[in-house]
Amino acid sequence: MNKYVLSLLIFCSSISACSQQKINSLTAEAFEKGILQANIQLLDVRTASEFNTGHLKNALQANFNNEKEFNERVQHLDKSKPVYVYCLSGVRSASALTQLQAQGYTQVYHLKGGINAWKQQNKAVQNAVVMPQLSQNDYDKAIKTDSLVLVDFGADWCPPCKKMEPIIATFLSEMPNVKLFKVDGGVNINLMQTMQVEALPVFIIYKNGKLVWRKQGIVTLEELKQQLK
Repeated sequence: MNKYVLSLLIFCSSISACSQQKINSLTAEAFEKGILQANIQLLDVRTASEFNTGHLKNALQANFNNEKEFNERVQHLDKSKPVYVYCLSGVRSASALTQLQAQGYTQVYHLKGGINAWKQQNKAVQNAVVMPQLSQNDYDKAIKTDSLVLVDFGADWCPPCKKMEPIIATFLSEMPNVKLFKVDGGVNINLMQTMQVEALPVFIIYKNGKLVWRKQGIVTLEELKQQLK
């Protein structure tokens, strides 16, 4: 097989895989219709802590970030029945979908946007600990100061958020004039929707109450410092 044919096969395979995942990525409405069917399996691939903040009715839980736990738990699923998977924002569930398909599960669907999208559609969750949400007024008061403010949209159980913790701590120790305002992304769903925060973490810097920089995902210490020059 020459290199051209091999490259073409790999390209076609990649296109097919992407198309399949797109087909199996469901909106909250479509996902809800799917899990109302009989003989389906519903899988929450978040951590136990996330699961306890509120989950979908009859969901099983297997932490996708813990390979051993995930593989041990999903082996008990029935490959002949559909599996509906969700996480916080849809990233882990999309990866879990691919992994389950590789293990022989032929009917796997994941919730696009995760449980955040589910909640934003005012759909019910179970065993949620009711906590007061920050209002837009609370947010505006926090950022409208003469100081530099770093807003951190994150969560304790969010892997990239945890990775950012020592970086943020170092940044604040080296930049004592910067105030930190943390927003729990697992609680403040309304504020996340208003601020168009679709995935965690998101960092925003305000100067004299005006937004001067915003980024989603991992940020380096140098990148943070650069914004203050």
